[in-house]
Amino acid sequence: MSHMSYIQLLERYHDHQEAIGDLLTSILTGIADNGALDDTEALQSAVSAVSDRYAFVDMVYALDPDGRQITDNAVNPRKSSPRTGRGADRSQRPYYRKVTTAHDLVVTEPYLSSTARHLCLSAALPSRDEAGTVEGYVVLDADLAEIVAFLLGDSARRRFQPFFKAVYGLIVVGLLAVVAVLLTFSFQELRDLLPGGDSGETAKHLKPFGVIIFLTLSLAIFDLAKTILEEEVLTHKDIFRHSSTRRTITRFIAAILIAVSIESLLLMFKAALGDGSGLLAAVGMMLTVVGLLIALGIYVYLGSRAEVHLLAWHQQQKTDPPGGSGSGENGRP
Repeated sequence: MSHMSYIQLLERYHDHQEAIGDLLTSILTGIADNGALDDTEALQSAVSAVSDRYAFVDMVYALDPDGRQITDNAVNPRKSSPRTGRGADRSQRPYYRKVTTAHDLVVTEPYLSSTARHLCLSAALPSRDEAGTVEGYVVLDADLAEIVAFLLGDSARRRFQPFFKAVYGLIVVGLLAVVAVLLTFSFQELRDLLPGGDSGETAKHLKPFGVIIFLTLSLAIFDLAKTILEEEVLTHKDIFRHSSTRRTITRFIAAILIAVSIESLLLMFKAALGDGSGLLAAVGMMLTVVGLLIALGIYVYLGSRAEVHLLAWHQQQKTDPPGGSGSGENGRP
């Protein structure tokens, strides 16, 4: 099963950084209100309560003012995160340095988790006594990829991804089997061209076209299978970005263009060597290729222009929120 690359994940984080921070802040604030700072059982109960709704929560634990962990890890029951950790020195971790400087609830930038080995975020909240003195910190670790999926409403689709990829894998296997059959036919035709081979009723000078047709079909189907394997099985496909869909469509149409172009050329050569009856059909196929190529160029151009404008609008929304001095009428760009 392929996952979102780190580059794609960080892009999504920067797109939704404010929403991610608000979400983690609200969850940690609620968890911190459920019991004493050093009560592991209370933390575990709070984490178990939110894990059904917020599956991206990895663990919660508490630190003393010096950054030493004073509880075991209160982990999400759905995950295999380590439960031990009491006594570990966390004073060098980014969340501890940030919260001791800010003296308020903070959310870190993405970093590589030392336990789960994936990109995660941490939210840290100071715990104060009645006099306002910091007596420790409550820390929440969360999986960045799962947060992004949660915010985009993509969690359900992610659960079905193994099934989708298995189906695509079976289709690729079937296409490769067809390629093997076509290659067998092409080699049989090639064998008949050799001295002593059986050319049958077909004219000897037309036999090579049969070999080329089988090889061309093999190439086109193999390219289609390769595209499906790369786009749908081996790499992560971000369905929320137009560029991802445009790339897939472009690759499929390009594979079809190559196959049809070769077939139209072969049909022209065959018509020229024969009685010329198939020449108009060959010209029609070539015109179809030209039209399809023009349409693909227009689609790619318009799609790229639309994405540029969309990215510019999102950037404007970040730097000039609706209602600001630089926004248009009614806060619209």
